Amino acid sequence: MSRTPTGSVPGPRRTLRRGPGTDRATTERPSQRRARRQTFLHGLAFASPWLLGFTVFIATPIALSAYYSFTDFNIFQAPTWVGLDNYTALLGTERFWKAASNTVYLTVIGVPLGLVLALVIALVLNLPIRGQALYRAVVYLPSIVPLVVGVYVWRWLLNAQYGYINAALGALGLPQPLWLDDPTWTKPAVLLIGFWMVGGTAIIYLAALRNVPPELYEAATLDGAGAVARFRHITWPTISPITLFQLVVGVIGGLQIFTQPYLLAQDGFNSGGGGAQDSMLTLGTYIFQTAFTQFRMGYASAIAWVLFLVTLLISGLVLAGSRRWVHYDA
Repeated sequence: MSRTPTGSVPGPRRTLRRGPGTDRATTERPSQRRARRQTFLHGLAFASPWLLGFTVFIATPIALSAYYSFTDFNIFQAPTWVGLDNYTALLGTERFWKAASNTVYLTVIGVPLGLVLALVIALVLNLPIRGQALYRAVVYLPSIVPLVVGVYVWRWLLNAQYGYINAALGALGLPQPLWLDDPTWTKPAVLLIGFWMVGGTAIIYLAALRNVPPELYEAATLDGAGAVARFRHITWPTISPITLFQLVVGVIGGLQIFTQPYLLAQDGFNSGGGGAQDSMLTLGTYIFQTAFTQFRMGYASAIAWVLFLVTLLISGLVLAGSRRWVHYDA
C-alpha cells in the first residue's frame, strides 16, 4: 500500500457531478420524495373536477366523433364501419358546398369589415372629449345582450312588412329590400347583426390604444408627422399583436357561425331550412340539421371534422403570415 510522500502537494479533488441522465430519485431523500408526491396528489385532487369534466364532456365526445365519422350511425342502431364513405359523399354533395360557400362569404367579408369598424370606433372612443364613459358603455351594451334575444330583435327590425329599418329606408326614399326573403340580402342581414355586436372587439382595441406610449406621438409630432403617419408608423405597429388575436378569434368564430343564420332562417316551427334558397345555410347549421334532424351522426361527424381541419389550416396560415406585419416590443 503506497502512501503520499511527506511534503508533496496533493492533486486536485475529483467531484462527482450528476449527469443529465441520472435519476433524480436517487439523489433525493425519502422525505423529499414523499413531499413531492403529496404535492402532486394535492394538485391533482384540486384539478380533478376540471379533469373529469374535460374527459367526460370534451375529450370523449371528440374521440367518439372521430370514430363516428368513419361509420354509418343514426343513434338508434349500432354504428357500422364505412371507412371514408362519409367524406367522399360530402365532397360530392351540393348542399355541403353551398354551406361552405356561405360560411366562407360570411368569414371573408364579415371578419375584416368587423375589425375595421371596431378599430374606427375605438379610435373615436379614444378621443379626449366629454362623455366618453357614456359612449363606451353604449358601444359595449350590445355585446352583453343575449345573442338569441338580439337576433330575434333584428328579425323584427328586418321584417319586410313592418320592420323599422325598411320604414326608415322608405321615409328616405331608398329601396326597401326583402332582407330575410331575398337570397341577395340574407347574408348582408347576418353581417349587419355581427357589425352591431362589435362593441367587445372595439373595447379590446381601445385598451390597446390606451397602452400606446404617448411620448411616441409627441416625438412624431415634433418631427412633423401627421395623423395618418402617426397611425401608420406608431399606432398600427403597436396594436398589431392585438389585431392578430382579434383576427384569429374572428376567423374561428366566423367559420363556426351558427346562431344568427339558424334563427334568422326559421319559419314558424320549421327550423330545418337554410333560408331562401339555402342562402343562410352554413356549415354549423348544416351539421346541426344532419345530426339532429336527419339523425345521420356519422355524416355530421365527418362534416364537423372537415370544418375543424379547415379552421386549423386557416388559423395556421394566419399565424404564419403574421410574421410580416405583427410587431412585438422585442
